Amino acid sequence: MSAPARERWSLTRPPADYVLGHVRAVLPGRVLDDARVAVRDGRIAEVAPHPRGAAADVDGGGALCLPGLVDVHSDGLERERLPRPGAEVPWRFALLSFEGKLRAAGITTVFHGAAFEQGEGSLKVRSVDAALEMCRQVAERGEGLVEHRILHRLDVRSAGGLAALRTRPAALGATAVVSHEDHTPGQGQYADRTYYERYVLGTRDLTAEQARAHVDVFVASREANRGIRDEALSFLAGLAGAGRVRLFGHGPASAAEIAAFADRGEAVAEFPTTVEAAAAARDRGMPVVMGAPNALRGGSHSGNASARELVARGLVTALASDYLPSGLLAAPFLLAADGVTTLPAAVGLVTAGPAEAVGLPDRGSLAPGTRADLVLAEAGRPWPVVRAVLRAGAP
Repeated sequence: MSAPARERWSLTRPPADYVLGHVRAVLPGRVLDDARVAVRDGRIAEVAPHPRGAAADVDGGGALCLPGLVDVHSDGLERERLPRPGAEVPWRFALLSFEGKLRAAGITTVFHGAAFEQGEGSLKVRSVDAALEMCRQVAERGEGLVEHRILHRLDVRSAGGLAALRTRPAALGATAVVSHEDHTPGQGQYADRTYYERYVLGTRDLTAEQARAHVDVFVASREANRGIRDEALSFLAGLAGAGRVRLFGHGPASAAEIAAFADRGEAVAEFPTTVEAAAAARDRGMPVVMGAPNALRGGSHSGNASARELVARGLVTALASDYLPSGLLAAPFLLAADGVTTLPAAVGLVTAGPAEAVGLPDRGSLAPGTRADLVLAEAGRPWPVVRAVLRAGAP
């Protein structure tokens, strides 16, 4: 390696041009043993067998080489800011702290969930002001150890959330991602409202009877906002139709809901709660995003569809970390170890699949011309360990 290249590496930043050798490159459909990855101008130039006797700037030592992970739905920053109830930490500290965890998990592109809602029910820590501040902090940080982006999560029954989202026209360009959500117990994610009641029991000092009464009041207040829901969905359909956002539909439960998604111009089915909804989405060519923690645990914490079952059926195109960044890499390795799918296909669920879901074709694969966002990992049995992350343009 030349002296200038050594200097750039010493600043923990990969140079624009380098050669990574002796890795097991995870490609679509196969793993190429003893591979060499050539990088030029921060882009992958070639992935090929390592020629006998050829030198490399970095020796991968036989580690697996994956594309950098793309996380399309992360609620971790929200949790990082409030590690305990009432114990808020400064926004910038939370962002930098969480950034380190993302990097350690092999995530190189992340979409932070900014909840445009009024913090009703069990989610009072969320607010429109917090969502707007998260957007501001992420915009200011921009390119750090990972690339930070925003997933605009709109509660369709929140008048304040809708009003705030309407004030962000400059942010709602062709690359903006919006997820519409309705967490009213009795439908969607909490179709069986007893799971929501258990959630309330776990977060509040209530009896089972008090929890049921609390949820009754919450549902009634949500039903009063049905008109806001219709207004919000119409607004989002207009944005999607004009090509101003990429629209995710959260928690669909039926083929009829998927058909309504398609009519509104929605691009992605996010966390479908039934096999029927996931199958209907794939029949229409929609990407389907499921939670990595669901795949890790073997089932949904809300009693909904199993991500493992949907992956086995070929109905999942992407996994998201949801609330557990370290799970995004662990889940595909577990799925492969258990024979649910192959390792290349499983890795695609956290790289190429999510990149497609959010419309970022420049990343997510070890293909010539894509960003040189690379992760070196040891496979483990079954848990992988990230050994190094090399990200194009990273500080």
